[in-house]
Amino acid sequence: MTRRLAQVAKKVGVSEATVSRVLNGKPGVSEATRQSVLTALDVLGYERPTQLRGERARLVGLVLPELQNPIFPAFAEVIGGALAQQGLTPVLCTQTTGGVSEADYVELLLQQQVSGVVFAGGLFAQADAPHEHYRLLSERKVPVVLINASIEDLGFPCVACDDAVAVEQAWRHLVSLGHERIGLVLGPADHIPSLRKLVAAQSVAAAAGAELPAAHVERTLFSLEGGHAAASRLLDRGVTGIICASDPLALGAVRAARRRGLGVPAEVSVVGYDDSAFMNCTEPPLTTVRQPIEAMGRAAVELLTAQIQGGAVQPGELLFEPELVVRGSTAQAPRAS
Repeated sequence: MTRRLAQVAKKVGVSEATVSRVLNGKPGVSEATRQSVLTALDVLGYERPTQLRGERARLVGLVLPELQNPIFPAFAEVIGGALAQQGLTPVLCTQTTGGVSEADYVELLLQQQVSGVVFAGGLFAQADAPHEHYRLLSERKVPVVLINASIEDLGFPCVACDDAVAVEQAWRHLVSLGHERIGLVLGPADHIPSLRKLVAAQSVAAAAGAELPAAHVERTLFSLEGGHAAASRLLDRGVTGIICASDPLALGAVRAARRRGLGVPAEVSVVGYDDSAFMNCTEPPLTTVRQPIEAMGRAAVELLTAQIQGGAVQPGELLFEPELVVRGSTAQAPRAS
């Protein structure tokens, strides 16, 4: 107990006696100091006294599927900054293969009496994944916001980039360059944003009096290696333009072309998705569809804080417009020999 008092007091910059008064519910402590002590208790991993457990901490869980894809650290930076402006402290929860699962993180966050949770990518976007931990959050009435498309019936507000518009922009760009054999590299079959991209590609192709052959659609895990493998199969089938569901997948596609001795963009054009960090520094710089990360992250925090403050927030999706960023990985289709 003494060690706990000392650690919390040091963290907050108050005396151990002040910490003791807060933990024992004694008067004589300002509300700001009281909240700081309780937050420090949560951050240091100590359980609150029983009489204080009914109050939620000023902590917000930020659950990310990974940090290797630069889009997720970018979201974390925007969301973390916006939360801090609201007096909330983000708790970063990143999944690793074979490590702590999303459900495990939710259990830990509930133990910490968090004020809310933001999920930026995750199992909510996969139809065949387990979703019981989301329903647990709903039952406990914990404010939640999802970033990017989710499965139906979760009942949480969602902030998303318009996948259909993103693919339409990329597809029309390649068509304007003379590409007729266009392929897609998407995520797993149950991944909702990838499904939306596929439907949009089929629709835009049909509107132009063409079709998207099943052989021109490849699904894979979201990684550089997945993009490489999927793009290799598309190249075997003669595609000259490849639209990818993430920037790492697109970089894998560029690598696949080069390993075959094909020039990018002279012989193969590649379009990514996200416009994550350093995509203008690759060789060639990557043409990609930009997600408005700043606007989406801030909107997610606004939706979350509205719930935390007791306001009514309608479940459903807030769609943001993407932007095609043309760089050096796309060019005129090669002439048929």
